[in-house]
Amino acid sequence: MTSIRALDASDFDNWLDVYRFYAEHYKSDLTDDGISATWAWLMDAGHPLTGIVAEDKGQLIGLAHYRAMPSPLRGVNLGFLDDLVVKPQDRGSDAAKLLLGELKSIGKKAKWAKIRWITRDDNYRARALYDKVATKTDWAMYEMDIDLPR
Repeated sequence: MTSIRALDASDFDNWLDVYRFYAEHYKSDLTDDGISATWAWLMDAGHPLTGIVAEDKGQLIGLAHYRAMPSPLRGVNLGFLDDLVVKPQDRGSDAAKLLLGELKSIGKKAKWAKIRWITRDDNYRARALYDKVATKTDWAMYEMDIDLPR
C-alpha cells in the first residue's frame, strides 16, 4: 500500500534514485552541485522548497517538490508544484494521485488559494491525471536566459 509522507534527511539515496527519473524524463543533466543545492534546500526548514514522497513496501516510488508562491494580484500565497515524478515501474499506481491529494491538503492548511504547476505539452500520461484533478489554464510560459559569469 502506498503512503505519503514528508521527505526526511535519511531519504537522500532513495530520493536521488527517484529524482534521477525526473531528470531523465525532462532530458536534464543532474550535476553534483545541483543535487547538493536542491537537497540542502529541501532539508532547510527556512527555505521555501520542501518535499513529500510516496513510499511503498519501504521504498520511495515517487516524490513532489513544492513551495508557497506569492500572488501579488490576489494578495495571497498560492502553492507551486516544481517537481512531481513516480518511478517508471510504478506509474499507473495511485502514487501520483496520492501525492497531488496530499499537496492539496497541505495547501488547504496553508490557506493557498490555488496550486499551480507546469508540464510539457507532450507529457500525455501525466496530463491525463492532471486533467482529472485540475484545470488547464491558457497561460503561456516564457524563460529569459541570464548570462551569469562562470
